[in-house]
Amino acid sequence: MLAIVNSLALVGLQGEKIQVEVDVSGGLPCFEIVGLPDTSVRESRERVRTAIKNSGFEFPAKRITVNLAPADLKKEGPGFDLPIAIGILVATGQLDNQLLDNYYFVGELSLEGTLRKVPGILPMACYFKKDTNYYLVVPEDCAIEAALAETIKVFGANSLSQIVSHLNKIEVMEPKSIDHNTLFSKVINDELDFAEVYGHEAVKRGLEVAAAGGHNVLLLGPPGSGKTMLAKRVLSILPSLQLEEALSVSKIYSSAGLLNATKPLITERPFRSPHHTSSAASLIGGGRVPKPGEVSLATSGILFLDELPEYRRDVLEALRQPLEDRVVTVSRVAAAVTYPADFMLIASMNPCPCGFLGDPEKECSCTPYQIQRYRSKISGPLLDRIDIQLEVPRIKYKDLEQQQKSESSREIKERVELARTMQRQRFKKHGVECNAQMTPKLVRKYCLLSSEAKSLLKMAFEQLTLSMRAHDRILKIARTIADLAGSEIIETEHLAEAIQYRILDKQQNII
Repeated sequence: MLAIVNSLALVGLQGEKIQVEVDVSGGLPCFEIVGLPDTSVRESRERVRTAIKNSGFEFPAKRITVNLAPADLKKEGPGFDLPIAIGILVATGQLDNQLLDNYYFVGELSLEGTLRKVPGILPMACYFKKDTNYYLVVPEDCAIEAALAETIKVFGANSLSQIVSHLNKIEVMEPKSIDHNTLFSKVINDELDFAEVYGHEAVKRGLEVAAAGGHNVLLLGPPGSGKTMLAKRVLSILPSLQLEEALSVSKIYSSAGLLNATKPLITERPFRSPHHTSSAASLIGGGRVPKPGEVSLATSGILFLDELPEYRRDVLEALRQPLEDRVVTVSRVAAAVTYPADFMLIASMNPCPCGFLGDPEKECSCTPYQIQRYRSKISGPLLDRIDIQLEVPRIKYKDLEQQQKSESSREIKERVELARTMQRQRFKKHGVECNAQMTPKLVRKYCLLSSEAKSLLKMAFEQLTLSMRAHDRILKIARTIADLAGSEIIETEHLAEAIQYRILDKQQNII
């Protein structure tokens, strides 16, 4: 007898419908799975066999053939355990085929017949259009995550026998529902605050500009000057995550298997800080079957690269495309998938190998060649894509003794939120969220300069020998500074501040 059960597979961040075709016929007992399954899918034969027996059902001593259609799509993961088991029960007459109309099944089976969580449930649930008359049966630990999509009725089950009882209307399960507002109301994060940072007022101003416009930042300073401390606190002044952004980020974390039942929705902007030994695949994404990398996991948040020159050259150069396009396309023989990479890059580095170049307290021991070699690890095209470059000097003792309290993150965040609101209104017809995402066409349209500012920009372009990319990024920064000041026109003071954030353009001899 033939049974067809609906299931779902994950391709990149998209759910794909899979039909699990199960045929049970006479012949020597065997259990074959075809349809381009990977090792974890093939191993489901033993899990399914034992789970059916331990759930109190009969496993047929016949020839069982399972086909996962479409056959040209690579299938991976243990999520097909449940639909295969349901298909065998239907094919052997232990479950009525008519009961499966409009049902989709995803889940891993334990040997005792209970269900275990599988990754990627949220993007799978987003496969359906809203208000469709379908039902999705998943493990209980995944049910709230799937319900976030609000596109399909979701049932969370603990075991195979519970699902059979539900289908037979013996013990009907209730569909899961979730209140997004309840999840967002739990967001309280006051651990990191700019009020704890003494001195560095100019650096904090630069980071405020970066947060207001979504600009990438490079922090340049000696060891112990506070670069990492400052970078971690930028998260506290970024605008709060909106529901649509939270769902997009949660889909990425779901596909990577980083969501759990206690936190099914990412409600805070992510902060990713990969080690400098990370490979290009772990940072950008990839693998035999493509998976999202750190640049995708940092979407809508911050990617922090500490000690930037310590990363391998190929890893740094791989950042150029996602920094420009804000997406990553990973191509493999099996599939080509596109992941979002809309993050804010914050990088830090020392001015030289020993770290004390230009330090008034300690003498630098590096030769000019060593400094040149150290700085050249970061290519010009990559530096061009980093909008703001800030010097972080060593803190002085008098700054530690200051009585005046520094501005809190909450106060800075209010100004950032106002600037971002202006940008969202300005770009609402263009699909752009902040100034850093402006295309060259939008730069020409919205970065309007006063006559004095035009003269200053011309002089800076010629004297600093700026590239066109650096020229546009200065205009984007100036636009953000003008937004913070509530000005529609970019004045001379706005442009002058933007130019001074390009310190490495002034030091061409070090690149």
